[in-house]
Amino acid sequence: MFTGIITDVGAVRAIEHRGDTRMVIATAYDLSRVEIGASIACSGACLTVVDKGDDWFAVDVSAETLTKTNLSDWQVGSAVNLERALKIGDELGGHIVTGHVDAVGTIADITPEGDSRRFSFAAPRALAGFIAPKGSITINGTSLTVNAVTDSAEAVTFGVNIIPHTQQCTTFGTAKVGDRVNLEIDVLARYVARLKEVAA
Repeated sequence: MFTGIITDVGAVRAIEHRGDTRMVIATAYDLSRVEIGASIACSGACLTVVDKGDDWFAVDVSAETLTKTNLSDWQVGSAVNLERALKIGDELGGHIVTGHVDAVGTIADITPEGDSRRFSFAAPRALAGFIAPKGSITINGTSLTVNAVTDSAEAVTFGVNIIPHTQQCTTFGTAKVGDRVNLEIDVLARYVARLKEVAA
């Protein structure tokens, strides 16, 4: 489990294609305190540490993960939002995040609003029932609050404000229109929808 509070921005150091795809990610984490087998959310996708060095760790990414996330877009040098798994007693500063990507969306627009930037995202229509104004959503591993939602027959478009601190501490500072992003809906919204479905 995670909180959606990014604690480091790493970078893809190497990509090796074999049975699965092995990615090596450079990080500022103290890796002496990270065990092999530990979970790290990498731009929202929960991945398992399979090897490590002084300033890097490696993960194996399955074909399924590549097709369901934006990890297939990563290249050597790509920036990656990182968060270590939540420990009992840690501050829950964002919201409950599982690290299971529900869909890939696209940055549709970026507009300055004072020192902040208003991001507009296009998401698959299937997520429309799970995205609500003032609700939580995880985008590339970052816990964010939805400001507005617009539905259409093809997609759902929603906006969030990214404050300067978040721009500096995540990959949103260098994001651009057209970038694909990993989306995880609020786990509470998922269970409410399921309860309604069962009760119907």
